[in-house]
Amino acid sequence: MINVQMIGRILFGAALGVSVAAGAQGPTVSKVEPPNWWGNSSVNPVRVLVRGANLAGATLECGRLACSNVVVNARGTYAFVDVTIPRDAATGAAPLTLRTAGGAATVPFSITPRLAGHGRFQGFGTEDVMYLLMPDRFANGDPANDDPAVSRGLLDRSKGRYYHGGDLAGVRQRLPYLKSLGITTIWMNPIYDNNNELNHKETYDNLPVTDYHGYGATDFYAVDEHLGDMATFKQLVDDAHAHGIKIVLDMVANHTGPYHPWVEDAPTATWFHGTAASHPNNTWQTWTLADPYSTPAMRQATLDGWFINILPDLNQDDPEVARYIVQNTLWWVGMSGMDGIRQDTWPYVPRTFWRDWMTAIKDEYPSLRVVGEVFDGDPSMIAFFEGGRRQWDGVDDRVDLLFDFPLFYPIRNAFAKGGPIRELAQMLSRDHLYRDPNNLITFLGLHDVSRFMSEPGATSEGLKLAFTFLGTARGTPLIYYGDEIALPGGNDPDNRREFPGGWSGDARSGFEASGRSADEQDLWSHLQKVLAVRAGRQELRTGTTEHLLVTDQVYVYRRGHTIVAINNGSAETTVTIPATALPADALGICAARRAADGGVAVTIPRRSGCIF
Repeated sequence: MINVQMIGRILFGAALGVSVAAGAQGPTVSKVEPPNWWGNSSVNPVRVLVRGANLAGATLECGRLACSNVVVNARGTYAFVDVTIPRDAATGAAPLTLRTAGGAATVPFSITPRLAGHGRFQGFGTEDVMYLLMPDRFANGDPANDDPAVSRGLLDRSKGRYYHGGDLAGVRQRLPYLKSLGITTIWMNPIYDNNNELNHKETYDNLPVTDYHGYGATDFYAVDEHLGDMATFKQLVDDAHAHGIKIVLDMVANHTGPYHPWVEDAPTATWFHGTAASHPNNTWQTWTLADPYSTPAMRQATLDGWFINILPDLNQDDPEVARYIVQNTLWWVGMSGMDGIRQDTWPYVPRTFWRDWMTAIKDEYPSLRVVGEVFDGDPSMIAFFEGGRRQWDGVDDRVDLLFDFPLFYPIRNAFAKGGPIRELAQMLSRDHLYRDPNNLITFLGLHDVSRFMSEPGATSEGLKLAFTFLGTARGTPLIYYGDEIALPGGNDPDNRREFPGGWSGDARSGFEASGRSADEQDLWSHLQKVLAVRAGRQELRTGTTEHLLVTDQVYVYRRGHTIVAINNGSAETTVTIPATALPADALGICAARRAADGGVAVTIPRRSGCIF
């Protein structure tokens, strides 16, 4: 007798590229990571992760490629396979065939052209001025992706924790604006695909939120549909390069989002530190990692805990997890041509992993640079994580740059709150702790802190002073989007307001001089001038620093042949600077005259700065 049900199963399976043997359930494939690779790579073989069902006992055939080292997890839902790619492999489709006792399934895979290195993978550093923007809040360039069908209902511009409609197309359209300001590098928050529904696991005031910020990944190999797709991202990178602007992308190797499919079905038993039902909570005690006297248990509590007791903590000591993260990093770089990486939550991942991860990056893209986030105001903590030297644990994590959180706090205190400017010089005096303090990113605002203009006592003149210091101090300056027009904003999410003019129908546009108030335009022009001076003077980018005068509210320092004088006080002051000729203030603010002692006397108006 003909089994009609069996015939139906065979026909249905054939339509999906699946063949089914009688008496057993055939394998299915739902996800392949990575979906492609390129020839002549430092990574070969590539470890491919196949997600599906009924994969137990699977073998793989790789056609014109070669397969080996197949491992299937206990539930038969994931298969790992090494795929060796010939150095001269032709580009195009290169599907694999997965076989089990129940049948066969096609595993989509392809070889893509390797991007040429010229003008790509450039790295970044003191020669640059960085600009941090959150794509969802910067500009809406493609209204068609505001409320995608696959994730309907997450758009609401009246709510700070919902999507607002900004996207990669909007960033691309505003490249001329950023170039005109003097920006040479854009850092964007993560663009991974995030949850397609409201997040009920991370709530505020008992209300669910969305993961518009990008830090709750559910697919590490896809761009969030609210922002665009990989083609859109690559176009942004290409266009940025055409404007002389580099792209740095935020990445997260410490954790996934709480809705990632792995949380319910992990590829290995040790993929995460614990499970959703039973896991350690993060203790935030990062000092234990630098402490040579802390116990392994103390350090482990910091490394293994789930952020805010919600974000699943990846176990980089699992070799499959480590390999996955390394390849995922290289895939984003190789597919886009981007120039650098900002790595989130740097201390919460084992330093041995970072060493290996950095080595893999440098093997494939030697010029690419990475900045790690160590959110700590203690310079000795920042110095512990600095790359280029081994610490007491015997590890050099090899990171290129770190954020200068220790300098951030006195910047805010002096220029926003009117505190003593002396604290800036005192913090810089601790630069002896660093192997190279030039490898620090200096800033006065980020997406994780309230904005400068929301500090008690903050004024636009104080912000101008902060920009003068930022543009002339050692390190690489970073501008947080909107600060150039004194955008206010309290704690998260208020500090992530939309950039005015980024949406059709906005009452005004901060992207245009005609849309800025007089104070905003004055601030914007001041920053533009400071950045132009920095760009024109190599010593402001790479020169040594020398303190000439430090009082509670007056700070004079030298970078090479350039002298910077800042008066943070409420009254005009006159200082004498060492100069053989009568200099002109590059900012046109201060007046200089010959002093009786042969030096140069500079009169600095209240809360002003000058560059000679």
